[in-house]
Parts: sequence; C-alpha cells; structure tokens
Amino acid sequence: MNAVSGSNLEKVLAAGHFAVTAEVGPPRGPDIQAIKEKGEQVKGVADAFNVTDNQTAVVRMSSIAASKLLLEEGLEPVMQMVCRDRNRIAMQSDLLGAHALGLRNCLCLSGDHQSAGTSGKLKGHPGAKNVFDIDSIQLIAAVKGLRDGVQEGGDTITSPASFFIGAAWTPLGPPEKFRAIRLSKKIAAGADFIQTQAVYDMERFKEAMKRAMDMGLTEKTAILPGIIVPRSAGMLKYMNANVPGIEVPEAMIKRMADASDAKAEGLKIAVELIEMVKELPGAKGVHVQAIEAEHLLRDVIGKAGLLPRPQV
Repeated sequence: MNAVSGSNLEKVLAAGHFAVTAEVGPPRGPDIQAIKEKGEQVKGVADAFNVTDNQTAVVRMSSIAASKLLLEEGLEPVMQMVCRDRNRIAMQSDLLGAHALGLRNCLCLSGDHQSAGTSGKLKGHPGAKNVFDIDSIQLIAAVKGLRDGVQEGGDTITSPASFFIGAAWTPLGPPEKFRAIRLSKKIAAGADFIQTQAVYDMERFKEAMKRAMDMGLTEKTAILPGIIVPRSAGMLKYMNANVPGIEVPEAMIKRMADASDAKAEGLKIAVELIEMVKELPGAKGVHVQAIEAEHLLRDVIGKAGLLPRPQV
C-alpha cells in the first residue's frame, strides 16, 4: 500500500497490523462536552474512529465538526459523508474544508433514507428531499479526484486533498453474488479501505469473503468486517428483521434470550466474533460498534486481545 494521506489508520494497515476502527456518534445538539466525554471513553481503543453523518436520517452535529473536535482530543477520526443531503458541489466544498481542518480519513456512503428517522420516539424528517446527485461510487471517485488535484467537473484545485478513502460493503444483502461486483466497482473508483455491515452469520460471511478473494479484491483494498456489540435478544431480532444485509442466526438470538445476563452475553458474543474475524483470510482488521454505548468498546476490544494498539 502506497502512503497517500499520512493518516494513522493508513500507517497501521501499511505496516501489516490488524487494524481496529470504532464508532463515535455525534450528539443531537451542539454539545462539545458530549464529544469530549465520548472521546475520553474510547481513547486508545482503536486506530481511528468513525464519526457518523446524520445516521438514520436524524439531525446531529455535523460529522466534520465532530471529527475536528475528536481530533483536538487526540483521536483520529474517520469522517463520514453521505450522498443523501448534498450535491456534488457542496460535498466537494465540505471535503476541501475538512482537509484544511486536518481530517484525512473519509468514509463515502449513500446514507439512510429519510424515513429511517421516524423509528422509535423520534419524528425525524420523513418529508425531507433526497439529493443523491451522485451515488457512493461516484463520491469515492470524486474524493479520489480531489486527491489527484482535480474536481469532479474537471477543474483543477490549487493543491491535492490527500484523503485515505473508505467505503462500505453489505456482503449479505440480496442478491449476495452481486455484492462482490459492487465492491469491485468501489475499489476501482478509489476505495483504500472497506468497512462492512455488521456480521453475525460468520459462515455466510466467509463465503462472501471467498468470492471477494477469488476476484482479487482483498489484495487491492483493506477489508474490515463490522461487529455491532449486541445488548439484548430484542436488538438482534430488530436488526435481523429491519436492517438490510444483517443476518442473525436464530441460535444466536436464542442464546441471548436464554442468557441470565444479556449484557455480559452480548459482550462475549462480540469477542467471539472478533476472534473469528482475526482468523479470517482476507480480513485486514475489524470495525467495532457499540451504538450509543461507547463505554463498552474498551472491554470488548481488550478481551479480544487487540489492546494496546500499535504505535506507527
């Protein structure tokens, strides 16, 4: 891997270490202290930290602002950018601004549909207009263009924006065989690393990884399988039924339902899954999420034998 951004995540992967990324969700308000507190909880547990961009179409502090705040706390952010909310002019402008602020990792995503924000007690913005001027593959190409010194429209920029470019992969989304083809398009567009949708059915995921390996994709990018720490059987049932591409074996749901301490069992499951990922051919790391429970990450990642993180 040729260094392009100088980010810590890039250096860890280039050095051949098993990388760890985690997730930090921005607050639903302008609270700087909320970001600082989350930063303290997770400092040192991962090589870089995803900062979501209005996930589930719920208004939150911008990913760029929250990423900059984490950077000031000594953590390396992975700024997320979704295609749902901005056109290509606004996104490229934001990318140049983010680079000027010192952000070097960017994860390019389509973004949840605006109706996703109406789940639970939140009203969300179901009437908001989708933009989708470009899709996630085109966004990857646009970020790659900025890295090469050229805007998506063809105009040059005064100096390159050296991002380490990430993309998402939903390997178990239907139709499964097509997912490897879509992954190949993202890699061809310029994706340096890949974070997958949460994996619970490891046997099926192994088949998806084999398809990617057979296509030579694991040699062209760094794939980090995703693990979401489960906290209840209900959580697993909900994701299995409602989140595209997440497949949870019935045996795992039953295991959580039968557990006398669901939280402890969920942590145990997460550690077991990470251990399987560590042995999985083609995997270059793991992306661990504990949605709105970041305090659990240190315990899970530590028990999986991935602490301390390497210094590069």
